[in-house]
Amino acid sequence: MTISKSRGHVVINTEECKGCELCIEACPSDVLFLSDKFNTHGYHPSAYKGEDCTGCGICFYTCPEPGAITVFKRWDLMTETAACSHCGGDYKVFHTDEKPEALICTNCLKPVKDSQ
Repeated sequence: MTISKSRGHVVINTEECKGCELCIEACPSDVLFLSDKFNTHGYHPSAYKGEDCTGCGICFYTCPEPGAITVFKRWDLMTETAACSHCGGDYKVFHTDEKPEALICTNCLKPVKDSQ
């Protein structure tokens, strides 16, 4: 059984986004881009392509504007846990045949090594 790569969804508040592009550069799945439209503050905000988000949250943690990015995870696909190599806490992982592009511990927010 193959699970869709879209394990998450990104919502960008275009009025809060200043178009710094940090989230675009940080996204390991390359699902964000700079919009060609202006927001009311005169910035080109980031936008989501609409698919292939892994829900890793790197864009959220990279963004300097509170409330500009919200990441929704498909928690229904996360059925297993693993121990973080940094803090030892459990974090949820996706059951999939593919190797994840990026995993972040939900406890210490550090990237974790794939132990599978």
